[in-house]
Amino acid sequence: MTSHRHLRPLACLIIILGMFLSWPLLAELNITEQLLNKIELKYNKFARKRVVSWQELIDTSKNLLEPEKLEAVNKFFNTNVQFIDDRALWHKEDYWATPIEMLSIGAGDCEDYSIAKYFTLIELGVAEEKLRITYVKAIELNQAHMVLTYFENRRSIPLVLDNLIIDIKPANQRRDLAPVYSFNGSGLWLAKARGEGQRVGNASRLSLWEDLTLRVKNGL
Repeated sequence: MTSHRHLRPLACLIIILGMFLSWPLLAELNITEQLLNKIELKYNKFARKRVVSWQELIDTSKNLLEPEKLEAVNKFFNTNVQFIDDRALWHKEDYWATPIEMLSIGAGDCEDYSIAKYFTLIELGVAEEKLRITYVKAIELNQAHMVLTYFENRRSIPLVLDNLIIDIKPANQRRDLAPVYSFNGSGLWLAKARGEGQRVGNASRLSLWEDLTLRVKNGL
């Protein structure tokens, strides 16, 4: 939950399409003993354990049915990561952590949960076109929020993977969330509770994503 921010204008939140398409996050991931030692030295043995558990999740979940993959990934991040606001955690107004950063420190905000779930599911073989990182408004809290949505097909009601609740529910059962827009590696859409929404263009201009990809390429 981005509790310290109001919903930002759409023009300020366009995502970089080229960065998405050129950056296979987990395909480049190489969790070596050297990396694990570095994580343990910088953080602690529990940080190392969380990253090892993430790799084990990926290794053991590839043959699951898609609904089982959604449940496994959603549960993993919701139970292994504590929600902490960016300003308290990173001393920045907004910071998008890599999955390794998030798991190493054991905390993150709603963007971090959604990004980590998105790329983990892609690594598990879920088609990118079925997944959308979705900005919403949490109505009861009157705050901006981010979730991951999954479309079984182009006409289906999306399922919502959220750090606020444990259960994965269809979007039409999440009356507490008002969708604003969504994105993935192939574009940006105006969001709506049923169906895909109206495509509004390609992703193009968000420094947060560029910064995130740079840190991943540097092994963070």
